[in-house]
Amino acid sequence: MWEGCKTNLSFKTLGMPLAIVAFFLVMIIPLGDGLSYSGHAALALLAFAIIMWASEAQHLAVTSLILLFLQPILGIESFNNAVIGFANPIIFLMIGGFILAEAIRKSGLAKRFTYFMLKKVGTTPSMSIFAAVFSTGLLSAWIENVVAFAMLLPIIKEIVPLFGVNDAEKGNSNFAKAMILGASYGSLAGGFGTEIGTAPNLMAAAYTHLPFVQWMIFGIPLSIIMLFVTWKLLSWIFPPEVKGIIGGHETLNKTLSAMGSISRTEKITAVILFFTIGLWVTTGITGIDSYSVALIGAALYFITGVVDWKDAQENVDWGLIIFFGGALSLGAALLNTGAAAWLINDLVTLMGNNVSTVSIMLLLMIIGVIFTQVMSNIALSAILVPLSVTLAAAQGQPIGVYAVPVAIACSLSFMFPMADPTVAMAYGTGFVKIKEILKAGIPMVVIGIILTVVIMLTIAQPFLG
Repeated sequence: MWEGCKTNLSFKTLGMPLAIVAFFLVMIIPLGDGLSYSGHAALALLAFAIIMWASEAQHLAVTSLILLFLQPILGIESFNNAVIGFANPIIFLMIGGFILAEAIRKSGLAKRFTYFMLKKVGTTPSMSIFAAVFSTGLLSAWIENVVAFAMLLPIIKEIVPLFGVNDAEKGNSNFAKAMILGASYGSLAGGFGTEIGTAPNLMAAAYTHLPFVQWMIFGIPLSIIMLFVTWKLLSWIFPPEVKGIIGGHETLNKTLSAMGSISRTEKITAVILFFTIGLWVTTGITGIDSYSVALIGAALYFITGVVDWKDAQENVDWGLIIFFGGALSLGAALLNTGAAAWLINDLVTLMGNNVSTVSIMLLLMIIGVIFTQVMSNIALSAILVPLSVTLAAAQGQPIGVYAVPVAIACSLSFMFPMADPTVAMAYGTGFVKIKEILKAGIPMVVIGIILTVVIMLTIAQPFLG
């Protein structure tokens, strides 16, 4: 009987009681005069949300809905302000990305490209994981990481069954876990390479005025190293249980031959896809923001009949959209109540005046990494980057010495689904559980911080302004 009780008392079962206890503990701890009541309550709600999401005590979307009505009840934000997370442009980028992915899948273009790519890179699990990581990595240096991931998502869903994996959505395949997280993490790491790779990079570039090419001199090496780390680490943490594609190259050749020449629908899908990518790459010239581009691409697929609204209803993960909107709402509350700024300023002040550059760099990066797991990295970089530039100027340091590593830290979003849309979408496939995302994400974050600091102190040093 006791054994049964122990089995039933899982982290999931205890999640809500623990979350409630954590909330009240944070509320009763005195946090100083510089923090308002609403800011204090926002930090307590953050503790509640992290435990609820990590334990999956309720569906992630349900926890997000709870956060919405708790904010006005607790006096953190009005309901009108609480739901502002659902007006965040990243939500529409996710919706557009889902619809693009569905069009690529439904048209058959994903299947054709999958077989063509596997024929080129090989039929082993290792090379398939390599292709997943580097495909999104190279794309996300130039376009939004959400879109890079969304484009590869239907291809991964085509590849996994070819290796004899059944019911990957039940979370029973190491190969599927490595593939889906490889694409997600690859899209994050690829963004480090250029100033347009991520929103925090753009924020740092705006404040530091570093030339585009100078960023690439240190950004591209960091990005490539992180992509290799992603490939090798995921292959080690989730050793593939499969040996290769069943039937090898013969299967690929037969399938490609049976598919015949490219269909009219596939051609339309490809034209719209390349047109959309072209708009993303040229946003600096056209002035059309990346969120609008995602909706332009989605609308074109509807207009041309490649997909219909029923496809969107069935294949856009609306629960994931609600979850992410709730996470963004909490992030906005931390920002608007001054809780995030209070915590950051207090921690930096506590370090005193005679502190090494590396220590301040590490502290700011750790703060960035912690907060980026639960709030919009755009909002976070809006707080951290100006603070970093001010600190550097006060110390007579190069203007980008803190701002650049902080911007990169804001994109080390490897640990939780709420940290980044691509991680949320990877979780939404069912291939991987939250505890497995943490298992891979924690070492990725640690390695990312170490590599960034090393590169900032070596290759990047002459180019930081």
